[in-house]
Amino acid sequence: MMSVDRYLVTQQKAIVASWISFVLLIVSCNSAEQSNRQSGSNLVVSDAVEKNGPIVPGADQLERYLPLLEGKKVGLMGNQTSVVGPDKEHLVDVLLENGIDLKFAFAPEHGFRGNIERGEKVSNEVDEQTGLPLYSLYGKNEKADSIVASVDVMIFDLQDVGARFYTYITSMHRVMQLCVNNGKKLIVLDRPNPNGDQVDGPVRKDDRFKSNVSYHKIAMIHGLTVGELAKMINGEGWLDGGAQCDLEVVPVQNYDHSTPYELPVIPSPSLPNHLSVRLYMSLCLFEGTDISVGRGTDWPFQVVGYPDPVFGDFTFTPGTKPGMAAHVEQKGKLCYGIDLRNLDPQEHTFTLKYLIDFYQKAPFKDTFFARPDFFDKLAGTDELRKQIIAGLTEAEIRDSWKADLDAYKKLRNRYLLYPDDVN
Repeated sequence: MMSVDRYLVTQQKAIVASWISFVLLIVSCNSAEQSNRQSGSNLVVSDAVEKNGPIVPGADQLERYLPLLEGKKVGLMGNQTSVVGPDKEHLVDVLLENGIDLKFAFAPEHGFRGNIERGEKVSNEVDEQTGLPLYSLYGKNEKADSIVASVDVMIFDLQDVGARFYTYITSMHRVMQLCVNNGKKLIVLDRPNPNGDQVDGPVRKDDRFKSNVSYHKIAMIHGLTVGELAKMINGEGWLDGGAQCDLEVVPVQNYDHSTPYELPVIPSPSLPNHLSVRLYMSLCLFEGTDISVGRGTDWPFQVVGYPDPVFGDFTFTPGTKPGMAAHVEQKGKLCYGIDLRNLDPQEHTFTLKYLIDFYQKAPFKDTFFARPDFFDKLAGTDELRKQIIAGLTEAEIRDSWKADLDAYKKLRNRYLLYPDDVN
């Protein structure tokens, strides 16, 4: 059970411990630096240390939003990433423990507890742990308006990963629209973007490519937190009729977009670790092909392959791993390809090199893009697919989207809540 007082004491202890570690690290770094100077070593001591204390997500700042919920009927959009504090207590439990009148929760793709596979139906049900009514907001829900109309305020707390094709941000847009439709306030509990150091890829402009995986006119690797994107949706008039959602963002403390951030809870079944979250930016485009990205193995989005030795010496067999058994490309077949499991997550940023390399090696170029319409929706354009088929290099492709990306970065700058050095 976590009261506000006990939570604040826990946070104070965590902050003290963090500062002790910080001081010890500085001492250690100074000693190492002196030793390096004496030995003539070229070792560079990292300056990636906490400068303002530990990162504190919006959900951890109970004192900021609990007063806004007192005496109100509350609805939540959340899932297994909606955790509070170092013990990772679920936000639902924290709200109920603090006497908040929580009426229901919406679940996005992958369900409320994060155990639904991609594209599978998320049904209405009851959370077994709390008895809280659950409703799907992935796909159509004709009763969504009446559900939101039954409360006074909505909370949004989902951990995004920074890609336009990750559907949690589409769910946020829908919640914002429902709040507008029914005159309700939305509180977004912001969280860091684990790929927030990148702004890259094509910008969707044409509504022909609008879908759940390409809902907004933003860069494919958008470089925003959900709080910043919510402000952009409001500011750019992207809700119906240019309406404004009554929005309040509880920002992350001690965060900037260059801060490495490893998620405390996996955001979906096929993103089990920090490396998969970083590689997802580059590898998700393969989902418009029949190439395997390791779904159904212990290494989803960390290996790439196809049943043909032309693609590489590394082998793996996509299987029936629980949570990743549906829609597995090349299930049960020995795949040949590349092993990315030993890459440094923070050194890896978005690239087209894997996709281009596999296309160039493929003996079946006419059918390489097995689902061209879906690929184009992931990319937000059909130009990328056409450019790869035409044999353009990654540098040439990047040049083609540079002007749009530069314009998007200027747009993005207007809505940033945190320091940023993305050019």
